[in-house]
Amino acid sequence: MTDTPDLTGKIALVTGASRGIGYFIARQMAAAGAHVVAVARTVGGLEELDDEIKAERARTGKGEATLVPLDLTDMAGIDRLGGAIHERWGRLDVLVANAGILGVIGPLAHIEAKVFEKVMAVNVTGTWRLIRSVDPLLRLSDAGRALVLSSGAAHSARAYWGPYAASKAAVEAMCRSWADETKNTALKVAIVNPGATRTAMRAQAMPGEDPATLPDPSEIAARIVPLAGAALAETGLIFDARAQVFQRYRMPA
Repeated sequence: MTDTPDLTGKIALVTGASRGIGYFIARQMAAAGAHVVAVARTVGGLEELDDEIKAERARTGKGEATLVPLDLTDMAGIDRLGGAIHERWGRLDVLVANAGILGVIGPLAHIEAKVFEKVMAVNVTGTWRLIRSVDPLLRLSDAGRALVLSSGAAHSARAYWGPYAASKAAVEAMCRSWADETKNTALKVAIVNPGATRTAMRAQAMPGEDPATLPDPSEIAARIVPLAGAALAETGLIFDARAQVFQRYRMPA
């Protein structure tokens, strides 16, 4: 899947939209005609995104944004967001659950409880609360799409990556269950592994790495956006954005 879909008239909710992959997914979906509900903690980043979307709209007539400053640990705020989307549009066509935090890279036994709990609160509980809030709205779309970002860390379970790896493994398990629950509906759930990308989170995790060796987040976003289109037939699988292929899960031998 490589062609940018026509998202004219679609309502797309993107979390973590103020920077990195989420920022470019929001921009590219707006350029494809979507009204993007852009969620992030950083107001300045959201305003920059809005400026870019407005400039694109002035050139092409496509795309709009609604900015939502929100921390995904604000569970009641997530519930209100779903209610506001229902009141304004009556449905949601695309969810991009991109927001997440790394926490601390270090020995599992040395991680502070507050660090572990925050990683789980943002990456797992926040994602579940988001799913809970917008699932009914996605079911009201004629082609609902949920793109939930994960990480290869969920499977490699490398030393010192315990909290982040555990959180992404939990997210993947939740999304597989969600996909199975909705397999007889029009909703499709894609678990997305973006791979190593030139982002602030990657720099935090790998401070000695040369960022020039990694793809720009705009490039990775361009590989993810096509999943929002009506052509997506797969559900409950991992989409490897670097290889641009779907991968199936295998049970332990």
